[in-house]
Amino acid sequence: MTRRRAQAEAKGVRLQKVLARAGVASRRGGEEMIRAGRVRVNGRVVTELGVRVDPEADRVTVDGEPIELEAPVYLVLNKPDGVVSSAEGPVDDRGRPTVMSLLHGVRERVYPVGRLDFHTRGVLLLTNDGALAAQLTHPRHEVPKTYHVKLQGKLEVAELEALERGVVLDDGTRTLPLRELFVIRETATNTWAQLCLTQGLHRQIRRMGDAIGHSVLKLIRVAVGDVTTDGLAEGEFRRLTKAEVEDLRHSGPPGSLEGSTSGRRRRGRLGAGRRGG
Repeated sequence: MTRRRAQAEAKGVRLQKVLARAGVASRRGGEEMIRAGRVRVNGRVVTELGVRVDPEADRVTVDGEPIELEAPVYLVLNKPDGVVSSAEGPVDDRGRPTVMSLLHGVRERVYPVGRLDFHTRGVLLLTNDGALAAQLTHPRHEVPKTYHVKLQGKLEVAELEALERGVVLDDGTRTLPLRELFVIRETATNTWAQLCLTQGLHRQIRRMGDAIGHSVLKLIRVAVGDVTTDGLAEGEFRRLTKAEVEDLRHSGPPGSLEGSTSGRRRRGRLGAGRRGG
């Protein structure tokens, strides 16, 4: 192999990722195809998983058939209540509708970035860009996610402070401090609050409510980074702008949030915006 070719492969894309983006198989399925010797690059059989290719210059075939690499797609969906965050098909194995049933006219194979619970509404990103999806879901990158939460009962200041500092969940895990927390509206029977977190634990916000004795009645994700569903009715989606995609690419820990102004919002002062209603 020439030095130039070796440098090109070092800078390329992993072959199994190319197969996944082309819709040939999942990442794991692509690895199995490679091991089985079913994949060729420029006519040469490849069985090593670490090989990188240039999707624009190299010819990749599976079982002798050339693959067509899909262009990257980035969508934001205003997910309704009662819809599953799954890419397995229009319905899941229990007959419930999935987010894929809402993506009318989208031919590319996309999948949700993370998950929203069955009864959680709001911002859900979908893409076929595995690298960006991994970045947005990896805890190390601390991508801010903002929610509106309806909690049962009226929260005392001490309970709000506990949520902001971090609470111990039912499995013993302590949540990280919130990026933002303030009350939007409260009545004698419930409290609406806005909070911004950088974790993504399973059913985290609902479990945080349980930890302080206030069940979550409604949950809406209103932003991932700076991406919102403003102007979209429930069940509608749109393609992200180039600027939004770049902002998401540059999201990261505090101090390196180059693209997301969401990460630079002031920390919510407890009681800020607090009013009766």
